[in-house]
Amino acid sequence: MLMNSSNSSNRKFELLRLLPLGAIAGPVLFTLAWVVLGFLSDGYTIYGERIEPYSAVTQPISGLGMGATAPYMNGAFIASGILLFAGLLGVFRRMRDYGKPSIRKACLASFALSPIGLIVCGLYDLEQTLMHSIGFLLSTGTTVVSFVIGGFYFRDIPNWRRFGNAMLAGSPLTLLLVIFFFMSFDPIAAGQGVGIGGIASRVLALEVLGWFALMGWNAWANRLE
Repeated sequence: MLMNSSNSSNRKFELLRLLPLGAIAGPVLFTLAWVVLGFLSDGYTIYGERIEPYSAVTQPISGLGMGATAPYMNGAFIASGILLFAGLLGVFRRMRDYGKPSIRKACLASFALSPIGLIVCGLYDLEQTLMHSIGFLLSTGTTVVSFVIGGFYFRDIPNWRRFGNAMLAGSPLTLLLVIFFFMSFDPIAAGQGVGIGGIASRVLALEVLGWFALMGWNAWANRLE
């Protein structure tokens, strides 16, 4: 009986130790999805207008959530959000002995908006414009603030100071990329195969999710010990 209890506790400990990897797995899954599906998409129809061929240069990632690739891309949105959320829980579980609890909780809450945004984007495609836009802003725009909160929190943790300082710099960089996306993406032009909105959306996604992946790696690699 005691041996079974011990084995169960060990398995639970290992699972919790691996949980931060979700912050890596989520971004990796999402990135692989839009890379692979970008080659497979034959275009999509939105508001009765056919857009083809699909171009990663002009079309945003969310365009893959329409047409034949919709089930896979939208599934990737949702699965990536769930993995990232689980990863964040794992990261901040490791942080439970560091910093003020109120700041740590505020930090986790602000970061959690990004995976929630990914899930929203997976549930509501481009034709459901309002909800999809909210999901986009939650997944990317909120990090302009959450990276500031996280940066100040992480810089006071042993072995995380450099990461915290870098994340503080990541906030204005993210803001610039969000602005760049809105300035470069024109739905009408994108439908005509003009512009670089697709590139802007991909650079923004890589930058934002890259910070979460680095966070997950730092926590999993026992950087607190």
